Amino acid sequence: MRIIGIDPGTGILGFGVVDFEGGTAKMVDAGAIKTPAHTPLDERLEEIFDGLTDIIKDTKPSVMSIEKLFFARNVTTAMSVSHARGVAMLTGRKAKLEITEYTPMQIKQTLTGYGKADKKQVQEMVRMHLGLRDVPKPDDCADALAAAITHYLMQRVK
Repeated sequence: MRIIGIDPGTGILGFGVVDFEGGTAKMVDAGAIKTPAHTPLDERLEEIFDGLTDIIKDTKPSVMSIEKLFFARNVTTAMSVSHARGVAMLTGRKAKLEITEYTPMQIKQTLTGYGKADKKQVQEMVRMHLGLRDVPKPDDCADALAAAITHYLMQRVK
């Protein structure tokens, strides 16, 4: 099973593509789509769509696992991220991917066993699951890989 994980954002959208075979996980590709600050929103969303379309075309995942939004304070940031999230989901849909969503708490709980784990704990578990020497950077990339791993682990318990 090949899964693309997405950590949505307008300035930085993290992605991580992971292969799962025989109980082992292997990172295929990971990184971030970055859009310049102070660029009109429609242009940023187009860059996200085009970049993600190319990544999906190149890596051929069958599932997209995307982080659900959770914002308690900043409504402006939430709106901006929700635009990017919608574009990512539409891109996945257009590529005929199964789309799954997980809250940050579900991802933390699944990877670390503790729903309020900090970023460093999640990143270390991503590193361990994928057998990497270093934690993937930037943080958005590690978060996207965590979303992909979460979907795989959640499917195993069904």
